[in-house]
Amino acid sequence: MATSVSPEEVVITVDVNTAKDLVSSGHLYLDVRTHEEFDKGHLENSIVVPYLFITPQGREKNPQFLEQVLSACKMEDNIIVGCRSGVRSLEASAELLNAGFKSIKNMGGGYIAWVANGFSVKQPQESV
Repeated sequence: MATSVSPEEVVITVDVNTAKDLVSSGHLYLDVRTHEEFDKGHLENSIVVPYLFITPQGREKNPQFLEQVLSACKMEDNIIVGCRSGVRSLEASAELLNAGFKSIKNMGGGYIAWVANGFSVKQPQESV
């Protein structure tokens, strides 16, 4: 019987400063927030694939998550995974590693920490 491993035991988490440097050096940034969250602001050149959906029944895992990531990324790509605060991205990172992705890192603190550090984000255009 296989023992289950917690996401914290398999996933490398980096702080936002390191994540920024890695993204600047060519790592892909996978945003696993909902489309609604993403549309309010996101990192430039992000790939968005929601890990969870908000439904009337509560949060539900995206059943197409791996398939959607595979349509946008290769298994050998260097990927930083981020969400709002770092919780969903930790779970998503563990799932990607378990699926065979080679270079996955979780961005600790998520989008909240990115913004708090004053790093550049793309926000929706205000209509006048």
